[in-house]
Amino acid sequence: MVRRDRSQMSSIKAVDWQQRSSFWLEKTPSPVTPKRRERSTDTLILCGHGISLRVENGSLAIKNGFTHYPQEQETFRYFRGDLTRPVRIIVLDGSGHLTFDVLDWLADQDVPLLRISWTGDVVTVAGGSGYSADREKVAWQRATRDDECARVAFATALIREKVENCQQALQAVIPASEARDAAIDTLARVSATLTGNVVTTVAKLRGMEGVAAAAYFGAWQGVPLQWKTCKRRPFPDTWLTLGSRSSQRQSKLAKNRHATHPINAMLNYGYAVAIGQVKLTALADGYDPTFGIMHHEYRDGPAFALDLVEPIRPLVDRAIISFALANELHPADFAIKPNGCCRLNPQLARSVLQAVGQSAALN
Repeated sequence: MVRRDRSQMSSIKAVDWQQRSSFWLEKTPSPVTPKRRERSTDTLILCGHGISLRVENGSLAIKNGFTHYPQEQETFRYFRGDLTRPVRIIVLDGSGHLTFDVLDWLADQDVPLLRISWTGDVVTVAGGSGYSADREKVAWQRATRDDECARVAFATALIREKVENCQQALQAVIPASEARDAAIDTLARVSATLTGNVVTTVAKLRGMEGVAAAAYFGAWQGVPLQWKTCKRRPFPDTWLTLGSRSSQRQSKLAKNRHATHPINAMLNYGYAVAIGQVKLTALADGYDPTFGIMHHEYRDGPAFALDLVEPIRPLVDRAIISFALANELHPADFAIKPNGCCRLNPQLARSVLQAVGQSAALN
């Protein structure tokens, strides 16, 4: 009897997964036809198992992966100079293959490819216009980082813009409440202080950023999400509303890299794409994306990209919170890993990144 119950539950979960995958796949918007003589601004997002990219007779032939059964495989073909070719290609986890000549094709046609893991980390950035360091720009990065006054001025401008974007995000997507209004007032005061150029050290700047962040994310607390209830698919009560940005995994310090809440998992995907795009832009402009000015202590990644992405984070928040509040979620859209981390259904992750790609965050 136990074996039969387990088999039935496994079958039910598979059906739920298939239905939700189909649901989000159907909601994927069709590519926007570019205006005459204008390059498309669409992002092509691939996910699932069996992804294939290859060059056939000079054209890029792409097969999207499978995320559920039954499913008709999506195929795409782009020719050199084609204005409908995507502005970027994002591979969300999944599996598959590409040939070496695909990398040449992507570089030649200025189409960057980003691969993102299910945790929201940028694994690979390839293609695009390549990298040729500009000595003067790299020298500027070094000089700015070594000069405390210049470093503070650079970082202050970024954080001031970030705080202003946080204000706009709260006003745009968080329902009116005393907490939201109080947070907006706090952000306005922080912005005014930063405009007054009274910050003299990066440590003080980070303290002010912390005040702004506490108010900003505090305004999210308790905002209800739309859920389709399902008795056979229980989920944590903390998922019913927007919550803390940090992960609930036990740790001495608050962290958000391994998301335990669906919205944080969505945000990690959005931030990863934004960081990847900023990194590509920095490379194309001749900067060293690993040589940070504000994040100078971050030595294991694109520290300069982390600097530049700060004002963009609230734009990602705005796009994803707007998406989440506008759609009814289902427990089958997510899976809880053995370590407590939350993993998105690939087709949902694809829809999330489509929303981010169509927002101001990447444009």
